[in-house]
Amino acid sequence: MLKIGAQANLSEVREKVYARERLSFEDGLKLFESNNVTEIGRLANHVRERLHGDKAYFSHKYRLYPTNVCVYRCRFCAFRVSKGDEQGYEWPAEKTLHELSKVDLRGVSEFHIVGGIHPDWGFDVYLDIVRELHGAYPDIHIKAWTAVEIDHFTHQTGKSIEWVLNEMREAGLGSLPGGGAEIFDWEVRRTICRTKCTGERWLEIHETAHDMGMKTNSTMLYGHVETQESKVDHMLRLRDVQDRTGGFRTFIPLAFHPDNTRLKHLPRSTGADDLKHIAIGRLLLDNFPHIMAYWVTETPEVAQVALSFGADDLDGTIMVDEEIINAAGGKHVEGAMTKSRFAGMIKEAGRFPLERDTEFNVVREY
Repeated sequence: MLKIGAQANLSEVREKVYARERLSFEDGLKLFESNNVTEIGRLANHVRERLHGDKAYFSHKYRLYPTNVCVYRCRFCAFRVSKGDEQGYEWPAEKTLHELSKVDLRGVSEFHIVGGIHPDWGFDVYLDIVRELHGAYPDIHIKAWTAVEIDHFTHQTGKSIEWVLNEMREAGLGSLPGGGAEIFDWEVRRTICRTKCTGERWLEIHETAHDMGMKTNSTMLYGHVETQESKVDHMLRLRDVQDRTGGFRTFIPLAFHPDNTRLKHLPRSTGADDLKHIAIGRLLLDNFPHIMAYWVTETPEVAQVALSFGADDLDGTIMVDEEIINAAGGKHVEGAMTKSRFAGMIKEAGRFPLERDTEFNVVREY
């Protein structure tokens, strides 16, 4: 294990960045151990502007959470409830379509669907949600089911990853979100989510999706019990898969919100922490086209600053309360973020706002 002081010398890292050389595991540790957030951000911004100039993206999407009832009991989750809990709810396909009939979906380019693993829902319930949504809204891209859910479906059906993904794709699934990755290292994972699929299985599912021609996102949850080494390992495992497949669209660092979880004794990450993780993601993941500053976990203000710390994407509108982060105390995500607000935030940050679809095709310039 490399031991580096808090004021680690970044000169070698700086030289590599400007020479467009790939950073190593040891370089990643130097970045995490350094307190020079300004310099880390400056280097990340150099890479960001080389790739995207002043462009900054956001999307117009609608989030769906079909149920909060879940068989898993992850220590970091404040969203899930047990079967029979009075706070539990269930939105299978018919209920989902009924609720969406009340919503103005003009201009929406994506349904983002995640939720709990319901103990009584078979694979067909999840499949029907995709099929019915696609039938009712054929022009809206469906990004649904994390690798954790896909893994669960393979156990339910006794079928392969390829079979499950093919069934979902035929029903109308467009791509996979990046959730469920948390931290790949088992020593961390066994503490925060030991009953979920392993990090290796998460990577296998995404690589399989890539091999089938599907694009996916990737995430990393930080600010809990992880180590610096486990975060660098996490990013480099993603980089290795991307070298083989090129199937990841974006990397999304997710700040942990401890309120109302079984890890509520932990402090919330600071704005400097959030910017640092975004910047290091941009520097280590040299083969990723996009780095997202997820305003839902980091606040809109930090996400705005992150556009100068390596991020080129701010995710998008939500149109409903973001239930998972709100459950953990993220009160800044109540209500909608409008397209005009996104465009204004981006302009204030000195960037050029572009509304995108899921595949980063430009829908509108502001």
